[in-house]
Order: sequence, then structure tokens, then C-alpha cells
Amino acid sequence: MIRVVLVDDHAVVRNGLAQLLAAADDIEVVGTAGDGAEAFEVVTRTVPDVVLMDLQMPVVDGVTATRSIVASNSPTQVVVLTSYSDSERIVAALDAGAVGYLLKDAEPTDLFDGIRAVSRGESPIHPKAARQLLAARSQSATKVTVDLTPREAEVLKLVRMGLANKQIGRRLGISERTVKAHLTSTFQRIGVSDRTQAALWAERNDV
Repeated sequence: MIRVVLVDDHAVVRNGLAQLLAAADDIEVVGTAGDGAEAFEVVTRTVPDVVLMDLQMPVVDGVTATRSIVASNSPTQVVVLTSYSDSERIVAALDAGAVGYLLKDAEPTDLFDGIRAVSRGESPIHPKAARQLLAARSQSATKVTVDLTPREAEVLKLVRMGLANKQIGRRLGISERTVKAHLTSTFQRIGVSDRTQAALWAERNDV
């Protein structure tokens, strides 16, 4: 039997989930909690295999509760079950130690399969959440922080817009030679060798 604790601040949701999971022959609900603080107490007392953790709760939220459970070296695995699929919440939950991320609008069979997957050592993530996570990770991986001067940033932004050096000079009220000097410095800072690469870098990093 896979022993499960349900954590959600809505009693109707907790009861509905408990009735739903009761239909599975290999899953047993051994406890419920209405907030993160209560969740930690219930998990400590029952030591379930899996916790289905809501995120938005009073007193102590799901991310904090997940972090506390993981920090206690409990063998319990935490799976988020929430309505939210924005990348910030997903990243926060996984960084806190959750091993899966499921959405409440999933089919019952998906919930069963997710719990069973965790018991096998897998990490179930709802497709919608997975797309958000990949987009967030990709964005953070491609963006590079470089300390450009305000003028260098202005010049680079105009290069991204496709302006020639003479046009940039007129727009900023500086000489073409000064524009070239800023570009030379900027190319060195961002690690490129020509204006096409610079424009692509600026596009990727929202300059």
C-alpha cells in the first residue's frame, strides 16, 4: 500500500480527494491537514510515503511546509497538487524539494498514476507545468548579466533596432567615432565580435 497524506486548506477538497483515492486498491490515506504547519505535524506522526501538498494555504504555505519536511530528513516524498501552473510557483516548489507537480484539473487516473510514479522513485510533472518550467529554466539559462554603462546600453539597443553607426550618433547626439568606441567596448564586455552577434545578444537578454 502507498500511504498518503492530503494537505489542502479546503475541507471539501480534502474529503473529495480522500474519497477519490479510496477507489484505488493500492493507495491508503493515512492523514489530512489544513495548512502547512499541521502538515508537518501529521507527516512527522504518520510518516507517509507521499504527501499531496497544496501551495496556497494560511498560516504556513505549501512551499515552506515542503522545505520543512525535506529538511527533517523524512523519507516522505512531497508532490504538489495545486491549481497554479505559473513558473515561479513551480520553480519555488521544486527548489523546496517537491518531487512532482500535479494540477487539480488533471484526470483522476493521472493523480493515481502520479502517486504510483513517486512510489517508484519517479518525478511526475503535469505537461502544462513542465512547459512552464522548461520556459523558465531556458530563459534563466540564456540571459546573461553584464554591467554595461548607460551609454553602452543605449548604443546596443539601437544596434538591436538595426541602426547604422551614423544614425546612432545622430540619435544620441554623439560622433560616429564615439559610437564605434562604445561598440568596441560593448563587444568585449558581452563576448561578441560583430554587430549581428551583438544584436542577437541584445535580443536574447532584453536590452
